[in-house]
Amino acid sequence: MSYRIDKINSLIKQHISQILSRELNLKPGVFLTVSKVDTTKDLEYTSVFVSVFPEKEINYAFKTLEKESHSILKKLGEEIKIRKLPQIIFKIDTTEAEADKIEKILSKL
Repeated sequence: MSYRIDKINSLIKQHISQILSRELNLKPGVFLTVSKVDTTKDLEYTSVFVSVFPEKEINYAFKTLEKESHSILKKLGEEIKIRKLPQIIFKIDTTEAEADKIEKILSKL
């Protein structure tokens, strides 16, 4: 991956994290963490991987993110000055949950 894309990923991750913590109104006890950002080389799309705690609120959090994605993108455009701002695609990061399942299976063996 190129240095430019790495820099853009880092910048988007930082600003999206701040925007989500500042602007997104979730019900009490639901927390979102931006775990990874992956931007295509042509800067068309950015996949933002978000982990949700508690896990039972994944559907609620994802629906809220989808509903607010336009305003999040608008705020991101105000904070980051790049020629072409990529379209954001939110994805749920289930890596931690999968690792926990594997760990439980291994502990049973």
